[in-house]
Amino acid sequence: MRWLRAPAKINLTLRVIGRRADGYHELESLVAFAGLCDWLAFEPGGDLILEVLGPRAREAGPLDENLVVRAAHSLATNIPGLRLGRFGLIKRLPAAAGLGGGSADAAAALRLLAEEAGLPVDDPRVRASARATGADVLACLSPQARIIRGIGDKLGPAIRLPNIFAVLVNPQIQAPTSKVFAAFDLAPVSSFETRSFPTVESGATAVLDFLSLSRNDLQAAAIRVVPPIASVLKRLSQIPQARVTGMSGSGATCFALFSDRRSAATTRRIVAAENPGWWVEATGLR
Repeated sequence: MRWLRAPAKINLTLRVIGRRADGYHELESLVAFAGLCDWLAFEPGGDLILEVLGPRAREAGPLDENLVVRAAHSLATNIPGLRLGRFGLIKRLPAAAGLGGGSADAAAALRLLAEEAGLPVDDPRVRASARATGADVLACLSPQARIIRGIGDKLGPAIRLPNIFAVLVNPQIQAPTSKVFAAFDLAPVSSFETRSFPTVESGATAVLDFLSLSRNDLQAAAIRVVPPIASVLKRLSQIPQARVTGMSGSGATCFALFSDRRSAATTRRIVAAENPGWWVEATGLR
């Protein structure tokens, strides 16, 4: 049985460009991936089976609606005769948290199936299955920092982030993406100013300075859906060592960014002790 990491995706910035005729929103986002992850195992042979374990297993929802199963079915449709089998998912990332956990799980499933079939991850059929499974799955196929656009399906080149460490905090309340977008009012952000994104040559100071002037257009809407997000952001903004604070994706996970690992670890201990009901983790980003 082969195990693979399914790392959390962090939206360090998120600009909503507009709404398409099909109801989806055009986005522009600088995403990075954390050391925190779910784990997915695959054992080829037999019918498609998914078993979910781990501390967040109950949040994974009905098995037949899980994105791992959906991704496997999609790839099997694109590749007749594809060998399926048994998946085991250890769910550690909170659901509906703006961390792309389900998309990361689906991408890991596609990578495992592609490896078993002797296919590269950039095979057009694998990429098509990623797009068909969910908007964020394609970005999670190759989990590296990059700019994503469209509905999350247009990927810029990979960016090698300098050493940046994050404390991630979730108030343990789900923020379903559909509800956040329903609460989102596009008009106030129509004049959002376009700026140049960091490049692979950018140092830590340049990246953090860029992020300090950026924002998440969904933050106000997410706070309307999950008011405790405001309390998390307020607490993180009070940390002197934090270079940048913000919210990932559609929430409810928020982040504080640091240029050194020790400050992130110290902050995690302090915030977790103060708020035992919150999910608080420290991690590196890439």
